[in-house]
Amino acid sequence: MIFGSAEKEARASCSLPYRLGALLDSATGSIPFGALVVSLDFELHWGVRHIRTTAGPYGKNIRGARTAIPKILLAFEQFGVAATWATVGFLFARNRRELTDFYPSVRPGYADRRLDPYTETIGAGESDDPFHFARSLIDRIRDTPRQEIGSHTFSHYYCLEDGQAAEAFRNDLESACQIAASAGVRLKSIALPGNQFNPSYAPLVRAAGFISYRGNQPGGMYRARNSKEASAALARIGRLTDAYLNVSGHALTGWDEAASAANGLFDIRASRFLRPYSRRTASFDSLRLRQIAEAMRKAARERRIYHLWWHPHNFGADIEESMAILRRILMTFQSLRDEHGFRSLSMNEAAEVASRLRP
Repeated sequence: MIFGSAEKEARASCSLPYRLGALLDSATGSIPFGALVVSLDFELHWGVRHIRTTAGPYGKNIRGARTAIPKILLAFEQFGVAATWATVGFLFARNRRELTDFYPSVRPGYADRRLDPYTETIGAGESDDPFHFARSLIDRIRDTPRQEIGSHTFSHYYCLEDGQAAEAFRNDLESACQIAASAGVRLKSIALPGNQFNPSYAPLVRAAGFISYRGNQPGGMYRARNSKEASAALARIGRLTDAYLNVSGHALTGWDEAASAANGLFDIRASRFLRPYSRRTASFDSLRLRQIAEAMRKAARERRIYHLWWHPHNFGADIEESMAILRRILMTFQSLRDEHGFRSLSMNEAAEVASRLRP
């Protein structure tokens, strides 16, 4: 295992300095503003390799993510929006040799061998395999103002699937931190693949140096579950319906809730998955955008957190149409910032704010 060079100091928060200003209302002792938190699960093919091939139709989405990411970054910069890019550790490698140098000594023994990413056939590097390497994109994200590079584990690790174990997860997080450090990045925030947060693993997450995580939205349809649970398909249907009809509510998080997670981490809980443009559902886009706008307004008025998340490859097809949806959301944010002092924060910045409420 190669360790990150001591000469390469990890960036303190993986983002440019940002002055948060006054964080507590002197009269009430509360946080005097609400915040939009955005996170993206940056994984390319590693996140879908067990169900999608690069040669199949979804290969267009994965390749298109490389075009979408610079457009997303430009929109964030134009609107002054922070984001956390939860990045699969494999993507940091410049080439296959560098990737294998960071492989952990203990790997997951998934019962479903399709989930094992170490069996994937990959190219020599980013130039000939844009599906499995992305160092140039990571560097671009890192160099864009207000962008935090977080973790999506080293190998897109599934914490609730049969056959995985705590020691393999610990090794995976160690490799994720080491390969990130080799690129000058210190990981502080994590979003777990499949949103499979395993409460018993919280001490391992803390021990690896993480401060915040993206917990699951409240409600049974968002409960952490593995892929084999009988309720998984039904939950997907429920989440799709919820995107348009708001069955579960706005799922805002109070600053005190973020600060008081029993596991010692800061839970910057998910509020809504941002679905990309689709021709099949385009006629209903106004419904889901209205739900998002209403939730953001409520968060701004009530001084709470609204956490929107998605994958860059979701925007990989119909890029301009999906970007138009994102810009409408960012325009709403801009209006709420001017009217209510609504802020945009990365996951790590949100954790820093919430920390003011801890003794």
